[in-house]
Amino acid sequence: MNLYPLNINSHDDMKKICARIKTDPRALAYLIPKRKILHFYADNIDYRAAAFMKQEMLSRGGDTIVTKHVIDGKTDTSDILIMGTPSQIKSMIHKMNAMPIWGLDELRRKLSDAFTNMNINEWIMTSPNGHEINLSDDTKIMAIMNLTPDSFYEPSRINENEILSRAEKFLSEGAYVLDIGAESTRPGAVPVDGSEELSRLIPALKILRREFPNALISVDTYKPNAARIAVNEGADMINDISGFEFTDGMPDVIRDMRVPYVLSHTKDKPVNMAMKEDADNNNIISELTEYFSRKINILDDLRDYVIIDPGLGFGKSANENFALIRDIESMKIFGRPVLVGHSRKRFTGSDSIAGTLAVSALLSGRVSMLRVHDVSENVHALRIAKAACYGLRL
Repeated sequence: MNLYPLNINSHDDMKKICARIKTDPRALAYLIPKRKILHFYADNIDYRAAAFMKQEMLSRGGDTIVTKHVIDGKTDTSDILIMGTPSQIKSMIHKMNAMPIWGLDELRRKLSDAFTNMNINEWIMTSPNGHEINLSDDTKIMAIMNLTPDSFYEPSRINENEILSRAEKFLSEGAYVLDIGAESTRPGAVPVDGSEELSRLIPALKILRREFPNALISVDTYKPNAARIAVNEGADMINDISGFEFTDGMPDVIRDMRVPYVLSHTKDKPVNMAMKEDADNNNIISELTEYFSRKINILDDLRDYVIIDPGLGFGKSANENFALIRDIESMKIFGRPVLVGHSRKRFTGSDSIAGTLAVSALLSGRVSMLRVHDVSENVHALRIAKAACYGLRL
């Protein structure tokens, strides 16, 4: 007799194990939901609601972590961590329907939304140009094409004579989307006015659309006018690093053009990184949850066009960036695909590709798209990570 632990990373893993054991196939519907434990963190919960969650989850075979004074009533509120299998969480949500007290109705609604949204894994959008953008399957690669003289990673800068050769190279290496930008977003970069941005952007976009009619092209801009013109010239997606914080009008562009839109988290004030290094990393998850909830509520009927980008490196300490990578699944509570841009950034060691590839491997299968400078290397990293995680042959 041998005994050893196994990692069950997917539904297919569970099916293979059950087939090896010769389990009745009809049992799969009951066994698959038991393969993993879900964790949901909620802050500032009424202590009576916290005690209720503790008792009810324990009765279902799960648990809820609460502050030590919930049991004796010496606190008014408690943060909580709800832990349970999908079936236990579903049962708990049903029970909470009958308890609209102590704030449990709001907690039930948020728990139900998060639970439902985290199980969404299929996103297919159509660009204004009729191109299908399918972010449902494996992690895709977005290739960075900088039409700027001052982008932070010098080898990514492209002049007008290199546009076609660089695009052809990226597409042949496995890029799913080409992301072209005409204004550097590196710290300290000089802002570019709208006319200068368009003079760099539009000629390149026209060339790419003419030579690669079936390619997916994203435009990296936070200016509504530039976004509108770019879509009219063939752009399939708008990548806005500002989260429409810097200028008004971007939601109107998305609504008018019905174009897929990368909604990023950004900071509008300088950040003291020395202070942030000592911050509680959990705060960054809470901050982003509030931010994206607010932004998606503003976009309202446009949520089906939204792709979420947590904005690694934008006003965040290295510790916060790594906390986001570790807990990237928390961004799935909005039911939208997640894009991560970590390539060659300072917290990965920008002078070496090794840190970028390590993060790419960690995020393989956990996010919909990675925005990178080095396409072939990252495609290979994703392929190896998938093979190692799921036991697949290359």
